[in-house]
Amino acid sequence: FCVDMHARDAKKAGETDERLWSVAAWREAPYYTDEERAALALTEAATRLADRSDPVPDDVWDDAADHFDEESLAALVVAIAAINAWNRINVTTRQLAGGAS
Repeated sequence: FCVDMHARDAKKAGETDERLWSVAAWREAPYYTDEERAALALTEAATRLADRSDPVPDDVWDDAADHFDEESLAALVVAIAAINAWNRINVTTRQLAGGAS
């Protein structure tokens, strides 16, 4: 998948440059809703499993559960897992973002 293509698709869907460029600094950036911050925190925790002994703390999970119903939360967890799986496959096989498959 091409990162630029995703950015173009996001912009066509109404995303601003500020939101796209600041997602890596989402905690400090003023552009995200509380729901988006809960999803980003859960994504970060579920992705960075080796960084701490309790990778997905209760407060991160509880905040996400407060913002998403059960079905949406399940879909979010599956999306996080799928993206992480693809990232690990791409790293293992030395695939570059935007490269030909």
